[in-house]
Amino acid sequence: MSSAGTTTSMRALPKNLVTGAAAGVVAGLPLGIIMQLRDADPKMMPGIQMIEQVGDLISDPSTGLGWLIHLFNSALFGAVFVLLLSRWLTQRGPAMILGLLYGAAWWVVGALWIMPAWLGMDAMVFEVGANQWWSLAGHLIYGLLLAAGYFIGRSHLSKA
Repeated sequence: MSSAGTTTSMRALPKNLVTGAAAGVVAGLPLGIIMQLRDADPKMMPGIQMIEQVGDLISDPSTGLGWLIHLFNSALFGAVFVLLLSRWLTQRGPAMILGLLYGAAWWVVGALWIMPAWLGMDAMVFEVGANQWWSLAGHLIYGLLLAAGYFIGRSHLSKA
């Protein structure tokens, strides 16, 4: 037997996921800009920006494809954020802390592990250098903006 609260939250889930995805895209812009401005590892990929390296995940290094992949992932991970953590995103303080933790987690899992391993750069897995610190900053900004965007978007949805 489901309660009225469960039914209401199940109806709100699609709107909340869309809000999380939209917040994810907006939150992904600063990280994308950082990746656009930063060169990839000069020893392994000379003359390649980090955003181009994202394109290399499914094709060849490409700025446009890198942005598409990055923004798709930003939206997807924004929806996942809401799916996993929405019950704790009702107050601003905890939401911001969870956003920071979520951004840091994606830095470790995505930037330090998955991306270099996927690209065959085994020597770079879990290596932390100048580019990785910039990436951490971008992922923390992503997490904060994601939480803030979702928090604001959710409050506007509840008024509609």
